[in-house]
Amino acid sequence: MRRLRPWALVLCGLLCASAGAGPSLRSYPHSAVLDGAGAYRLHWGRRGSALAFCLEVRTHGYVGFGLSASGSMASADIVVGGVERGQPYLQDYFTDENRVLKKDPQQDYHLEYAMENSTHTILAFSRDLHTCDTNDKSITESTVRVIWAYHHKDMGEAGQNYHGSNRGTKSLRLLNPEKEVLSASLPYFDLTNKDVPVPDKDTTYWCQMFKIPIQHEKHHVTKVEPLIQKGHENLVHHILLYQCSSNLNDSVLDYGHECYHPNMPDSFLTCETVIFAWAIGGEGFTYPPHVGLSIGTASDPLFVLMEVHYDNPSYTEGLIDNSGLRLIYTPVLRKYDAGVIEAGLWVSLFHNIPPGMPEFVSEGHCTLECLEEALGAERPTGIQVFAVLLHAHLAGRAIRMRHFHNGEEQKLLAYDDEFDFNFQEFQYLKEERTILPGDNLITECHYNTVDRIRMTWGGLSTRNEMCLSYLLYYPRINLTRCASIPDIMEQLQFIGVKEIYRPVRTWPFIIKSPKQYKNLSFMDAMNKFKWSRSEGLSYNKLVLKLPVNVRCSKTDNAEWSIQGMTALPPEIERPYKTEPVICSSSSCLSCSLFLTLLFVVHIIASSIGNTELFV
Repeated sequence: MRRLRPWALVLCGLLCASAGAGPSLRSYPHSAVLDGAGAYRLHWGRRGSALAFCLEVRTHGYVGFGLSASGSMASADIVVGGVERGQPYLQDYFTDENRVLKKDPQQDYHLEYAMENSTHTILAFSRDLHTCDTNDKSITESTVRVIWAYHHKDMGEAGQNYHGSNRGTKSLRLLNPEKEVLSASLPYFDLTNKDVPVPDKDTTYWCQMFKIPIQHEKHHVTKVEPLIQKGHENLVHHILLYQCSSNLNDSVLDYGHECYHPNMPDSFLTCETVIFAWAIGGEGFTYPPHVGLSIGTASDPLFVLMEVHYDNPSYTEGLIDNSGLRLIYTPVLRKYDAGVIEAGLWVSLFHNIPPGMPEFVSEGHCTLECLEEALGAERPTGIQVFAVLLHAHLAGRAIRMRHFHNGEEQKLLAYDDEFDFNFQEFQYLKEERTILPGDNLITECHYNTVDRIRMTWGGLSTRNEMCLSYLLYYPRINLTRCASIPDIMEQLQFIGVKEIYRPVRTWPFIIKSPKQYKNLSFMDAMNKFKWSRSEGLSYNKLVLKLPVNVRCSKTDNAEWSIQGMTALPPEIERPYKTEPVICSSSSCLSCSLFLTLLFVVHIIASSIGNTELFV
């Protein structure tokens, strides 16, 4: 292969920065390295109703790229391209459930240029978000499981060459809004664990108290970054940062302890207000230019508790962890202080999912009554939500946050119809959403338990389940949790329970009658019941209509008066009706200015004769 001259190498970099959008360098605002060796880099950017891609891959053979619901080759939407004997090629393919590669009769990926230099193949192409081709995957704001592969030979040299180990998958949000780039000169402080011995058990929650070093003068945190110890990317599942009582003293800083343990320090019980959340697969979070997390004043966090969830399903021994968070801050104050509201289902055994269910829906309610009281007292004009983190565990398949105003459903606040347990991060809203007194929010979680033979319970382990949303908003008000718990007794009546022992002295409580459940805990009784899919569907319809116990919390363990009261869930349309997809006409989306630029470059390159560049 002939080598590119230096000017052409520079042009190559510009092409991946501006292909199809003239000389602008903003056409590919996003990029990700898809493999561990840095051999495969993806650049992408939205162009109206289409997405433009640029691949830089260290090979002179074919390059494969695709979208897959499962992250595997089965039933995937794939494009394969390269440069063979001086000629570019790009073909739209799909695979069936048996992973057989087939050429797509409707070619929806459009090649814009191809180039090879001494080390890499570079391909730029585009595709409409919604093609209405049954063999294509629609590109939405949900998680997208990208699959990739490459080979040292081209497709035509020896048929469909198997890529071997040069393949993989990575979850991304291809339609993420552009994130603000911060100056590297801003000061920061780190909150990191120090040599935490991770037990050889499935799930551990480790808590460590810290003192915010910025005091006596207001500052704004503008970005939070995860500091995950190398090699522990799959061990550290999530990190929560809580504000604790300001009445504590430095003695609480001496040691960490396992969270939710009978012997944990009493000081941990004062830490109820979530001020930041990070989950596996997520990157750093940058606050919008007009919002920051306030520190340094009397009303701001002084003592914080960092809760780290370690997921160790292989029971590996001898693990020592030093992961945590980095908080970047500035003395240049922003207009608004950010707050966090935890919404959804209160984590408890009252949230449960039968085994063997291909689809089961749970709902957590941030009720009209809670928002009416809290917002009415603190912010009658409403709060502005600018980002949402949707959270579930291994059985989770999709999560939606539904928003109702005066009983009328609004556009989804956030959603992820391709939820990936290993990729959870804040979604920036394209437009900030106003939440008003009288609104209500529903966190709707979809689960699949086909591979389970026992009940799945709400709980802390990744084998248990959660259904939560974390809302980042401004201006900060005194509302930290807006959630619900379904009624457990009506759930038990579904399986035939008639009476429990009272007063309740044990947890889980014990059943008194009927005979087949006598002296069993309610968990054992639910597992003893012979669940079928039809029984599971009937049970699902029941639990979605049950009265809920309202959780409506303030900071410092205080509660709004509605806390603990019973409310009926609103009458809503189920299932949620998704907005109709509008298909785009297939077309090559390169603009005329870019084509003119490439034509001039091609003429120059041809006259020099030392560059392999194709349009």
